[in-house]
Amino acid sequence: MSRVGPVTETGIQHVVVGRLLRWSRSLREDLWTTRADPLPPSVWLRWLPHGLLCLAAFGITVGGLPQLQDNGGLSFGWAFVIAVAQGGAVLLAMWRPIPAWWLSLAVTVLQAVLLHGLLGGPAREFTWPWSTAGTIAHLLVLLLLTLRVPTRVSLEVLALTGLTTYALQGLWGAAHYESTGVIAVALSAISVVLGIALRGRREARQELVEQTSLTTEERARRTLLEERSRIARELHDVVAHHMSVISIQAQVAPHLVENPSEELKENLDGIRQNALEALIELRRVLGVLRSEHPESPDPVEPGTGTRTAPHTPQPTLDRLDALVENTRAAGLRVELDVRGERRPLPPGLELSAYRIVQEALSNVLRHAPGAIAHVELRHTAFGLIVEVVNSAPTRSAPPSPGAGHGLLGMRERVGMLDGSMTAHPLPDGGYKVFAFLPARPGTEASDPAGDLKDGTV
Repeated sequence: MSRVGPVTETGIQHVVVGRLLRWSRSLREDLWTTRADPLPPSVWLRWLPHGLLCLAAFGITVGGLPQLQDNGGLSFGWAFVIAVAQGGAVLLAMWRPIPAWWLSLAVTVLQAVLLHGLLGGPAREFTWPWSTAGTIAHLLVLLLLTLRVPTRVSLEVLALTGLTTYALQGLWGAAHYESTGVIAVALSAISVVLGIALRGRREARQELVEQTSLTTEERARRTLLEERSRIARELHDVVAHHMSVISIQAQVAPHLVENPSEELKENLDGIRQNALEALIELRRVLGVLRSEHPESPDPVEPGTGTRTAPHTPQPTLDRLDALVENTRAAGLRVELDVRGERRPLPPGLELSAYRIVQEALSNVLRHAPGAIAHVELRHTAFGLIVEVVNSAPTRSAPPSPGAGHGLLGMRERVGMLDGSMTAHPLPDGGYKVFAFLPARPGTEASDPAGDLKDGTV
């Protein structure tokens, strides 16, 4: 039992010494640095705070020089050096706050030492150890420092300021002076607390802006992914339909020919088997896409508020008149103009054209209340031109979340078809969506069901 006491005491001493060493190392890393940390421009006032600080530094220098020389009794040389150093500390704090604080504290100690021998004489009523100009300069330096350093460093700086003041006034002391130590430390604490609060408010605002930016980017990314998944599902449905027709035709074709050869039967059977395998794979991919977004809503017809069922046939340009009528029923004036000789188009192209018109009219309903929309489809030898133009709104639109996501979906559709698209506001306050969907030669849609009825393959 006799060994427990000394061992325990030695262990405690080691722990205390270790903590003191770590604290001194941390203190040295925080305060023994000359790193630059420029004061950023204000969001609204830009460089006005920098100009005010320069003006304050000039006032501290001009006001502190006669105070130290006339009231403090210092010579012009020392008074000039101290006054310039106090004003310079404020200027330095705009770029290097830690060195500026050291400069301000060192000048205060130098001033207290120089005035100590003069107190009790002509300067016996002089403020000590902090002069008025020195206090103002140090408060500005502390405020600029706490705005840009961690809270731990701010508290360390405040503690060293208080210890220095206590050493000068409480331990060393002087005769016949106006004590400024307590008020200087109190004002320093207020300056540090104010700086910490302003810094915390600025960081919270920056974090909110970053979080909002991340949320917007994540929302846009999710919308883009969902739109791609929906487009892929629609296109796979179209391909699956054709593969089903091919499989049926390959199965029925031998019965439409008298005495088909075995080679023909084998070839048609191979076509049917390949079509069935491709159909199974396409349905598997479709199932994966639907399982990833089981809660995703289906497209909404403008003006109706109803959602299309996931297994209903995909719309084509034949349903464009119904889409326009539904939009008119929702209160939007729509004009439809179809030009050129219509010819069979790939189902995927017609589906994309329909969705572009649908989304464009939905945008007009949401963002341009009271406007007039003009939808124009131009059939050309090279493809289909879709143009949706609306006039300026007659009243302000209510806030609509997810603005711009519909344009992402349009661009994805046009891009998958190797087309081109532009969307931009017009000088009169309206908006224009223009898309060109190319139809390559040989991609015209056929009517397999009709061919089957006619007895051809």
